[in-house]
Amino acid sequence: MPNMSLKKNPMPHQDADVRNKNFEEVALGYTVEQAIDEAERCLNCKHKPCVNGCPVMVHIPEFIAKVREKDFEGAYQIISESSSLPAVCGRVCPQESQCEKFCVRAIKGEPVGIGRLERFVADYHNANCKEKPVKPQSNGIKVAVVGSGPSGLTCAGDLAKKGYEVTVFEAFHLAGGVLVYGIPEFRLPKTIVQKEIDTLKDLGVKIETNMVIGKVISIDELVKEYGFKAVFVGSGAGLPKFMNIPGENLNGVFSANEFLTRINLMKAYRDEASTPIKKGKKVVVVGGGNVAMDAARCAKRLGGDVHIVYRRTLDELPARKEEVEHAMEEGIVFDLLTNPTAINGDENGWVKSCTCIKMELGEPDASGRRRPVEIKGSEFDIDADVVIMALGTSPNPLIKATTEGLEVNKHGGIITDENGLTSVEAVYAGGDAVTGAATVILAMGAGKTAAKAIDEYLSK
Repeated sequence: MPNMSLKKNPMPHQDADVRNKNFEEVALGYTVEQAIDEAERCLNCKHKPCVNGCPVMVHIPEFIAKVREKDFEGAYQIISESSSLPAVCGRVCPQESQCEKFCVRAIKGEPVGIGRLERFVADYHNANCKEKPVKPQSNGIKVAVVGSGPSGLTCAGDLAKKGYEVTVFEAFHLAGGVLVYGIPEFRLPKTIVQKEIDTLKDLGVKIETNMVIGKVISIDELVKEYGFKAVFVGSGAGLPKFMNIPGENLNGVFSANEFLTRINLMKAYRDEASTPIKKGKKVVVVGGGNVAMDAARCAKRLGGDVHIVYRRTLDELPARKEEVEHAMEEGIVFDLLTNPTAINGDENGWVKSCTCIKMELGEPDASGRRRPVEIKGSEFDIDADVVIMALGTSPNPLIKATTEGLEVNKHGGIITDENGLTSVEAVYAGGDAVTGAATVILAMGAGKTAAKAIDEYLSK
């Protein structure tokens, strides 16, 4: 008999007043008993609506059935048929707006905890399976992947499974892209990312770090001089946006990109860090997305009194509900319907406060959300010694500038067809380099689509 409870098994967590002082993982994961109990909530629907909500089309009811049978390794193998990064997806995917959104159990109650079960299965496999995957027989065809974020790793993994000789070129000194520089340790431990990367290496994927494509080697050179028959560009969107208000050049103003990279990749929160970060006592984070939540929660762990400044209401916050709730539980203050107009400095050029103005919601804008409108005369100051701008990012223009014939849109995103093919023959692209900043799972879906298209192109 299925478990007809209307609620998911709750995810065990560190206590909020403990976790906001450390960088250890917040969510502790299901026990075996909790996982089996949650799996029994799945009705194994005939039409499998949850699968249609998954960008990489994981066989969700089938893997959950294996969990119910206590065949956890079998469940992992089913997930791995579609996803190269199950331990990552189980932690950071917005399941509430994808697979779980279409779960039949959500009609009357909460959906099945698909993401929590995926995480459990992947963690069980990583802890208990010592066998390395079998490297497929090589077909001798070389494919280059630019960027080792979720789209690049997914594309690389899918092609490696088909026997292609795949080399991933990563600009940083460590592979993983946004998974290692953008998402904090307390949401996604870097040992998890490294384990997923090691699995791809076992499949034969080569990873070259400290390789800035467009500087060290161009895409044209990869094809014409190094013998790569196709290239996938998954270089992400690492160019930060700013508000262009007075004071943004003061000491103590960071883009969220720099702030998170220093903390996540360079471990700047450690006392012995070679690349330190200013540990603000009073921190203002501007923005309302997942990146803003990550930056604010990191600043809190560095000892700051942290305010998130967002120009709309809680209902319009684009961040995941779970991340917003965690931030609130950890003591972060939300200044809603508020927008910065200037950052003020002291006589030494350091931030001392942030001038803001109150807002109200007017008519809907192009995004469908009600447009925030300033309330004249409502200006006020928030004391701050650090201000973090979390306003989104756009693709780095380096690839476009060094690749002949590559077309981009007005936002700098690479233009592709539905299969990821760019305006240059044999060059494909996907993820944030195409769409601008989006989710990990959507980037993975783009990498998967491009891998299929590359295989079809090279098989002609």
